[in-house]
Amino acid sequence: MTQQDPSYQWKTLDRDLNRLSRFEAASMYTARPLVGVGASLVFVTLAALAAAVLTGGEPQSLVVVVAAAFGAYMAINIGANDVANNMGPAVGAKALSMTGAILIAAICESAGALLAGGDVVSTISKGIIDPAGLANAQTFIWAMMAALLSAAIWVNIATWVGAPVSTTHSVVGGVMGAGIAAAGLATVSWPTMGAIAASWVISPVLGGVIAAMMLAFIKWRIIYVEDKIAAARTWVPVLIGLMAAAFAAYLALKGLKRLVKIDIVTALAIGAMAGLVFTALSRPLIRRQSIGLENRNKSLKVLFRVPLVVSAALLSFAHGANDVANAVGPLAAVVYAQQAAGVAGEVAIPLWVMVIGAVGISVGLVLFGPKLIGMVGSQITKLNPMRAYCVALSAAVTVIAASWLGLPVSSTHIAVGGVFGVGFFREWHAERRARTVNKDRAPAARMPKQERARRKLVRRSHFMTIIAAWVITVPAAALLSALCFVLLRQIGS
Repeated sequence: MTQQDPSYQWKTLDRDLNRLSRFEAASMYTARPLVGVGASLVFVTLAALAAAVLTGGEPQSLVVVVAAAFGAYMAINIGANDVANNMGPAVGAKALSMTGAILIAAICESAGALLAGGDVVSTISKGIIDPAGLANAQTFIWAMMAALLSAAIWVNIATWVGAPVSTTHSVVGGVMGAGIAAAGLATVSWPTMGAIAASWVISPVLGGVIAAMMLAFIKWRIIYVEDKIAAARTWVPVLIGLMAAAFAAYLALKGLKRLVKIDIVTALAIGAMAGLVFTALSRPLIRRQSIGLENRNKSLKVLFRVPLVVSAALLSFAHGANDVANAVGPLAAVVYAQQAAGVAGEVAIPLWVMVIGAVGISVGLVLFGPKLIGMVGSQITKLNPMRAYCVALSAAVTVIAASWLGLPVSSTHIAVGGVFGVGFFREWHAERRARTVNKDRAPAARMPKQERARRKLVRRSHFMTIIAAWVITVPAAALLSALCFVLLRQIGS
């Protein structure tokens, strides 16, 4: 009997260990989605327990406990889907890593929700349904819970298929569907619904047009001039000042209203002053940063990187201040109706309710945000810091202008529309340049028209998927809400 070669034994052991390592890696990969689901369930459970403790644990508080779980679920989905619109362009432009984007967004979203989130929220989503049609407090509670649950389910489905949708429109559809199921078609304010439907077109078109105009301006005044660095020293501070002016005016209206009442004229004055100050402060910084840079487009990306990161953080702050209401507004309505045994069009949001919304958005962002961030940032069209800054600037200017004018626009639609606007402008500009170059070439050297048409800079599959998701968001959420309302009323009766 011969003794086995020791080297052969070691080789066999190595192969077995490699198989185990690959099996372990495969197991960890397949288990990753379960980790997110498990962590989400833990947060939802903690939110429900917190509601039980803070409401005294009385039997009638069971409804509030369930509503808190629904609100936590909705907040998670807002973080998973909506935050991608603010951080996606910065990540796609490689100005931020995915980890850095998630960290900044989580901090800014929570700060926006807790510091500047509205202390009074319309519980019927801007007059979608008539409170008089839901005079019975119990019916109103079921309607708000159904709206919350259905909106969360729809946003969850949209995130799963990779479509950034409006959480505001999801809540609107949920409130409408529950209102119809509870009191019929007459309870819905159809003029308001018509204005919201119009925003499906207004929001992305407005965001896309402004982003395309910004990109055209940057190309005309910075990229296509002989001395790019000198042009950037002149115009980048102006663009930074414009962003600062927009956000200063917005934060003056939104964040200071608890301390002092500020009208639009005063807010505009504050914004103008902030714009001038930041333009002046950024000039020496941009000049110092541009020292030693070569006169090429790649150098311009360096000058736009920091402003892009700051603008993304400010957008996240503004988003947290605004859209946290989509998670906690209906929940606050349930809390009020349960405690007061009545229905109110507007209610104060308790601090613990706001905390659930703020923390839930951050939890959803950390666990599920990377999917939509990657899609918005790199899969629709290729972004660099200049293009991404145009998207961010477009989102800021459009949202703030629309809020002053009373236009029912969606921040999600504006931001994604800005990405589409930049992409389609690039297509148009590339085609225009190709035609110009072809005129100077011999016929044999010209690029065929079919080849030019084939070179699309916007992925049509994502375009069609997102547009379809936008169109069906309100009716889909409404149908889900009606079904949820019927089930909840049956369970509660």
